[in-house]
Amino acid sequence: MSTPDTSFRFGDFNYACSMVSLTLCPLVGQSDGVEPVCYSRNVRLVDTLIFQPSTLIIHIIALIMTAIMIYHIRSKYTAVGRKEIIMFFYLYILVTIMDLLLISGIIPTASSLYPYFTGVHLGLISATFWCLLLNGFVGFQFAEDGTPLSLWSIRISSFVVFAAVTFLSIATFKDLGPFKREAPIALWIVFFIFNGAAFLIYVILQIVLVVNTLDDRWPLGDIMFGVLFFATGQVILYVFSVDICNFAKHYIDGLFFGTIATLLSVMMVYKYWDSITKEDLEFSVGSKQNVWEVKELLGEDEMAGGGLYGQPGGGPGSQHGGYGGFNGGAHSPAAGPYGQPNYFEERY
Repeated sequence: MSTPDTSFRFGDFNYACSMVSLTLCPLVGQSDGVEPVCYSRNVRLVDTLIFQPSTLIIHIIALIMTAIMIYHIRSKYTAVGRKEIIMFFYLYILVTIMDLLLISGIIPTASSLYPYFTGVHLGLISATFWCLLLNGFVGFQFAEDGTPLSLWSIRISSFVVFAAVTFLSIATFKDLGPFKREAPIALWIVFFIFNGAAFLIYVILQIVLVVNTLDDRWPLGDIMFGVLFFATGQVILYVFSVDICNFAKHYIDGLFFGTIATLLSVMMVYKYWDSITKEDLEFSVGSKQNVWEVKELLGEDEMAGGGLYGQPGGGPGSQHGGYGGFNGGAHSPAAGPYGQPNYFEERY
């Protein structure tokens, strides 16, 4: 077997796969894929080899943390874009589950199903980035959040992206038509450029949203931390993974820290969304306080006017006689328009 050229080239996964064991690496390049220079040790569990055990633990933690974030999002009934952002976290859960099954060897690379699961995995990754991008437009209210137009536009378009990337991936792995595993240019463009552009556009949209519409600038810190975590994870994966692996004696590699960085960036997406929507509940409570204040003012007016109908002498049936009747009270110089004494003129 010839040694593949691992130098960086446009449209070639050889460099990336030599640094870190991505799920697609056994399916691109040469017939048996591209193996990383250094990767984490495996462990035997009940006669089954488990690859990347440390990263597997991080994936389980990521599932728990994402479930907690979804619970908090669902509890904020008045938050803007609640139903839209929750779709992003559901997709992230699916990506994490697929990643967990593939990199751990639970679905072995020798299995005939591995290319199809990997295609679904790559499709889910692109759909997740696309869903995040569309969530960046929710705050601009091009379509009212929570409406069928807003929700189904995200759902349908995300499914289209998922289906297209899944087909492209499987076609590349199987050498169908113009797609070749030895030259996966289209898949490389989607994996790095399309996904990266979606993330970058989302960040720019949120910066514009905060600067132009919010008085508080603290959410910019959440955005910057999210970008920092994501960028750090990518640098660790594709630059320092081999160095980390050699330093740690193959116990962990860059995939471990890259997965942690990705989880932290997803958590910052939640933190940012929470920071720009938390005042909705405060606003609703403030509205109730204003209602009570109006009721108190109305109560003072009623007392000043002499009763519910402005007649201190009784209800609407007391029209003949009494202190404020229509007949007798009309001749009083201090009478109001309905015959009641005009206390306001006396008081003020």
